[in-house]
Amino acid sequence: MAGIAALRRRSTACERRTSLRRRRIGTSAILPMLATTALGLIIAVALDIVTITPAAAQSFTYNPRPAKPKPAPAHNDGQMLVQANEVDYDYNNSRVSAVGNVQLFYNGTGVEADKVIYDQKTKRLHAEGNIRMTDADGKITYANILDLSDDYRDGFVDSLRVDTADATRMAASRADRTEGNYTVFENGVYTACAPCKDDPKKPPLWQVKGARIIHDQTEKMLYFEDARLEFFGVPMAYMPFFSTPDPTVKRKSGFLMPSVTSYNPFGVGIEVPYYFALAPDYDLTLSPRFTTRQGVLMQGEFRQRLIDGAYQIRAYGINQLDQNAFAGQPGDRAFRGGVDTKGQFALNDKWVWGWDGVLVSDYYFFSDYRLKQYRDPLQSFLTLPTEAISQLYLSGVGNRSYFDARAIHYLSFSGNQSQVPVVAPVIDYSNVINHSVIGGEFSYKFNFTNLTRDQAQFDPISTLGNTSFACAPTSADSALRVPANCLLRGIPGTYTRLTAEAQWRKSFTDSFGQIWTPFASLRADAIKADISNQPGVDKFIQPGNTSTVRLMPAVGLEYRYPFINVQPWGTTTIEPIAQVIIRPNESYAGKLPNEDAQSLVFDASNLFSVDKFSGYDRVEGGGRANVGVQATTQFDRGGSINFLFGQSYHLFGLNSFAVADIANTGVDSGLQRAQSDYVSSINYSPNSIFTFSTRARFDEATLNVQRFEAEGRASFNRWSASVLYGDYAAQPDLGYLTRRRGILGTGSIKVASNWVVQGAARWDLEAHQINQYTIGAGYVDDCFVLGLNYVTSYTYSAGTTPPTLNHAFMLQLGLRTLGQTRGGSSGAGIR
Repeated sequence: MAGIAALRRRSTACERRTSLRRRRIGTSAILPMLATTALGLIIAVALDIVTITPAAAQSFTYNPRPAKPKPAPAHNDGQMLVQANEVDYDYNNSRVSAVGNVQLFYNGTGVEADKVIYDQKTKRLHAEGNIRMTDADGKITYANILDLSDDYRDGFVDSLRVDTADATRMAASRADRTEGNYTVFENGVYTACAPCKDDPKKPPLWQVKGARIIHDQTEKMLYFEDARLEFFGVPMAYMPFFSTPDPTVKRKSGFLMPSVTSYNPFGVGIEVPYYFALAPDYDLTLSPRFTTRQGVLMQGEFRQRLIDGAYQIRAYGINQLDQNAFAGQPGDRAFRGGVDTKGQFALNDKWVWGWDGVLVSDYYFFSDYRLKQYRDPLQSFLTLPTEAISQLYLSGVGNRSYFDARAIHYLSFSGNQSQVPVVAPVIDYSNVINHSVIGGEFSYKFNFTNLTRDQAQFDPISTLGNTSFACAPTSADSALRVPANCLLRGIPGTYTRLTAEAQWRKSFTDSFGQIWTPFASLRADAIKADISNQPGVDKFIQPGNTSTVRLMPAVGLEYRYPFINVQPWGTTTIEPIAQVIIRPNESYAGKLPNEDAQSLVFDASNLFSVDKFSGYDRVEGGGRANVGVQATTQFDRGGSINFLFGQSYHLFGLNSFAVADIANTGVDSGLQRAQSDYVSSINYSPNSIFTFSTRARFDEATLNVQRFEAEGRASFNRWSASVLYGDYAAQPDLGYLTRRRGILGTGSIKVASNWVVQGAARWDLEAHQINQYTIGAGYVDDCFVLGLNYVTSYTYSAGTTPPTLNHAFMLQLGLRTLGQTRGGSSGAGIR
């Protein structure tokens, strides 16, 4: 099933923070929220679930809300505009009375009512009946009686309801406003849920009621006294005092939502973050985790945005009370901790530089305490990260050019640090000349790589290599460390390579409609390697100092002849394609280090690639012809189908794919013979709902399936589903000793207007069992989220240790504008 898993892997790009926003909850709100979070933990323990991190489960988010246009700026010219059925002026008492469909506008605020009286002496505004007041920020207040000063600083409102621009709502029997800052709501109700369309008087999904709700506009805080949280009008939690920022606040100091985790070595952990909004451009979050077995794990995160970028620093530390819980493991020590940081800054509109950095006391620290760096960033059905990256980089992008320079250090989570290289630096540059050269397009690129590794990295590929641990660094019998049992994935020592390549191509169409594309390239590699003579290395590559220059010129011609057929139902294009490449043999084939070109999958996507190796360390040599036919149909009523079938032929010279290197790259690729395997692909999209695709490689002599993948996807308004079938022949030279076949199915369905059920499963057709699955359900609307997920996965260890089955259980609860929390538990068996 490794093939199917590989289909779902994606590289993790450098994270860029676009804002520094965090909300807080009041101190007294922690207890009921902890009770809610603990509910998921209690259920998990009751089911005796041994789990991985809750982050491995899919999470739910609020339904998106359409963006509202900003209100026009208010005209505060000091004039009061009044429109009504009747307007009376009492000159003796200096009063103006407006009766019947009154509309009043003053200092950016509009008032609609049945009757409005303005007293010029006291500067009070009194309104009665069906009142609707809209302020300059878009907040709407409904009331029966309103009495305010003309600057709206002081007064009272009876039987009011307030709708804010952020779609939050408040109601109260009476509200008193003083000093233009404090508003006290008597018997107040607060919610971020819209009222029921069919029955507006029906209680919303959730609301917070308080004997008094105090809104401090200077602090932008809401304070609740004798508050209770209700769902559908039913009280669920009581809070004597509860505070939260008002809906206009994006950042404010205070407690964030707590969370609960459980893992046998540290017991039950309660994490209570506190957020410090120190300034508009920087903040600090302290997140102590109180564990029942190991004490307090301190966590802190500092973030700052500058004019040209942003950076963050996270630190962790704990003095373990029971280090014997990690006896015999790297965590068997008193103090454990770590620091990680990242940042990115723009030099101008084309250049950025940045860094990532990680430093830990031991390589199991992140996994043992289930910290963010160890959590799978791409959710379930993927492997957990195997290393953390520390790097310093500089990148630039032009109109048709690209530059990237990095120094990289990988921190191994498996403890094999000596087998992981330090890459310093790796530099890439490419450019396409904007004007034509000899009538065609000219481009060039460079790559410079320098890496150092302390100890050779071997991978077992045979049964003997696995059972005898012959390929492990601690192997007692290095005589078994031979190409029949192992691959040399990484050389010990220092390896430096500089590559420069220039390319030219031009396409023209003759009078018959044939498309001719001649092309030429010249590549040069300067290589220097200092390979340590460690046990077994000499069986794969010559140890010692090696310096050499490798040249690879190539000329070729690509031919296409599209035939177009137009019918009432659509247009079909059939296009024969032929490509001939002439070049010398690959110099030093299989005799040089191969660090970046170890992955090679031959299929329809790279059939017409001039060089089918994925990196720079190997270069394809010898004469070759690539032949195929492509057919595409575009249907007039929508939809299309594309088909490609072809084969590659080695014409003369040395076939690079038949020469084994230290990693056996290309040996089982289907290109190792003079006539390659057949490759094909079919992509069919009848409409915007369905898509189907297949990718296949068939043995040239027997037509046996060497590699086959078929995928179907469907997406409707209420449900979506996908099925992927994979069939991969054994590749003993790469360590896959048996055939692999499996089916991966995923799906989600909206069973009701706000209820979603989703799941996925992977069936191993060779072992006749499901080896991974997940199922989840959630309620999602624009103000409330409730999600429940259950996930299983396998953790694989080196050697012959059998994989460990892990389970995850997560409960997610979110109230819009108040916060979200998650609960879960973890057990032993994670490595």
